[in-house]
Amino acid sequence: MNQLTQGNISRQLIALSVPLLAGNILQQLYNTIDAVIVGNFVGDTAFAAVGVAGSVMNLFLFLISGGCDGVGTLLSQFYGAEDGPAFRREFYLSGLFGAGACVMLTALGLVVLSPLLDLLQTPANVAACAEDYLRIIFLGFPAAFAYHLASGVLRAVGNTRAALGFLALSMGANLILDLALVPSMGTAGAALATVLAQALAAVLCVAYLRLRFPALMFHREDMVMDLPLLKRTARFSFVTALHMCSLYIGKLLVQGAVNSLGEEAIVAFTAATRIEGFANSFGDSGAAAVAVFTGQNTGAGKDGRVREGFGRGQRLLFFFGIFMSLVMILGAEPCLRLVLPAGGTAALTPAMGYLRLVACFYLFNFLGSGQAGYFRGRGLVHLPVIGATGHISLRVLLSFLLVPVMGLPAVALATGLGWIGVVTFWSILVRRDQARLSPDA
Repeated sequence: MNQLTQGNISRQLIALSVPLLAGNILQQLYNTIDAVIVGNFVGDTAFAAVGVAGSVMNLFLFLISGGCDGVGTLLSQFYGAEDGPAFRREFYLSGLFGAGACVMLTALGLVVLSPLLDLLQTPANVAACAEDYLRIIFLGFPAAFAYHLASGVLRAVGNTRAALGFLALSMGANLILDLALVPSMGTAGAALATVLAQALAAVLCVAYLRLRFPALMFHREDMVMDLPLLKRTARFSFVTALHMCSLYIGKLLVQGAVNSLGEEAIVAFTAATRIEGFANSFGDSGAAAVAVFTGQNTGAGKDGRVREGFGRGQRLLFFFGIFMSLVMILGAEPCLRLVLPAGGTAALTPAMGYLRLVACFYLFNFLGSGQAGYFRGRGLVHLPVIGATGHISLRVLLSFLLVPVMGLPAVALATGLGWIGVVTFWSILVRRDQARLSPDA
């Protein structure tokens, strides 16, 4: 376990973010591996289906992971305050009620699946493959919840390496299962491989917690119905999940605009967003590191470290943003060729146009990620929701207005303008919050 309320701030942020970055990249590989193997073994239609399914799947999965992020904020604050009983009660309550919510989410996903794909104007041949994929993914939500909650506990106490190791083993299992199942089962085989691999990661992570960190695990005396804590947990989890959900509702609506352009555009967008997901991993890991660091120091009352940690985190994200912009602009073509199916060469040009344009705005994406992490760590979980809602509303509106004129690059332009808007808004709120912090170190 790693206490972040004292010591070198820059080293701590880097030590937190490097395993998180590797973990985010491995997480991106789950759906990317599915798409690439499906595209090569089954064809362009199946590749497009996994892309559409990914937009729908992420809407639900980020409700789960967003709720776990809210729990992680509370856990990091309790850990920083050295309040072990509250930490264990929070772990118990979030596990119990989160599991129930996860079952309800599975049922909801199965009910709305077909109407949702119709709403997104998904071509019939693509929709059929996407449904096969998503039904299995939805049934695997409990495994995804167990992994996100257990890894969130480890992150809250500053241990980001263990979850990374389990995720790496899980990704290897996913690749092996994909190769074994996709040739005979198609998109359904890819989904089954993903669910089984996530279940493996969950089992390993929970077992590690029990063996190595028994003090973090709740016991019979911790299994009490603490209603004030439950209400606080529900508020944090709901608002954080709403933040992630609003982002992916917007992405889902944008997917609808892309779908209206036809199968070739869907293939191009699927490939481009797979590459973009890897670039986003740098910003997401920085945001998570800032959230954990800020949460522990907020719980400990170390306002000076909160302020200094955020400033150093933003400087790191600034350089990462510039670096990833250059990588995406210069490396767009070779990266896209890695993920496009063998018959998808016609989609290369529009995919490159999207990727290079959106890369021009990546600095704002990364800085906004750091700001959202700061707000989560401070417990101001409503502020990311407000900003993200404005960002995604502008993104969807501009996408639908400009896609008929510009095609796929319209989505990239709309995304970039949304990032600029939300970073400007959040910058004002960060300055106001930091003005209330005490100067102690």
